[in-house]
Amino acid sequence: MPYYVYRVRPFAQLDQLAVFDAFKDASAHAKSLRVAGAAPADGRIKVIFAADPTQAEDLLCQIREPGPTGEE
Repeated sequence: MPYYVYRVRPFAQLDQLAVFDAFKDASAHAKSLRVAGAAPADGRIKVIFAADPTQAEDLLCQIREPGPTGEE
């Protein structure tokens, strides 16, 4: 499965920016976009592992539970 790089903005506005076979390449591309200021002020650049763009967008739109805070 490929790694997708997306620009994620409020109200589930998703822009697919790139597709990579390896996480290392996808992560490096996302980091370079963040440094270059490609992320809007109200959005983020994200890497997602999915079978196809439809699944990637579905995963990006899901609300995730926060992880443990270490206080529990």
